[in-house]
Amino acid sequence: MRSLRNLFILAVAILGISSLSVSAQSNAFGANNTQGLERQVRKEIMTQQYYGVFDAISFKVDGSTVYLYGSVVQPITKSGAERSIKRLDGVTDVVNKIEVLPLSNFDDSIRAGVVREFDRRGGNIYRYLQGVNPPMRIIVKNGNVFLEGYVANRSDANLARLLANSVFGVFKVTDNLIRENETDR
Repeated sequence: MRSLRNLFILAVAILGISSLSVSAQSNAFGANNTQGLERQVRKEIMTQQYYGVFDAISFKVDGSTVYLYGSVVQPITKSGAERSIKRLDGVTDVVNKIEVLPLSNFDDSIRAGVVREFDRRGGNIYRYLQGVNPPMRIIVKNGNVFLEGYVANRSDANLARLLANSVFGVFKVTDNLIRENETDR
């Protein structure tokens, strides 16, 4: 009888310890869940079929809701990003505030002109537009150019702004570039 009682106490103790372990793991998962979800959302944005150097999408994760911001050239990029992020585990709602830039041959010629200037006269500035996920984005809206993303230093940002401003038809250039080795601009 005594051994049965000891066995019962041991079983209760083991169950209690294992439930504490599971509880601690679920709390740790909750802390890392947001980071994991952010990583998944970033991957979904970067792997959109039509997401390119003339698009810029940013996001914010608030619990299980993902907020999308930015500007894209094609409507399919906006809808595709929303659709693929809605399918992620842990996402219950997507608030899509991505702006689709107006269709304009004028803006398209400015986009091509900025890339051409970076390639011809920009020295190593053109490297910021290359790769699967280029660090610099060029947003053109109604003749206004917005430079988004990251550059290594202030001189690269200044050169990018000057070259973009030299393109025919550009009204204004807004430099939203983040410099790697500067904390504030």
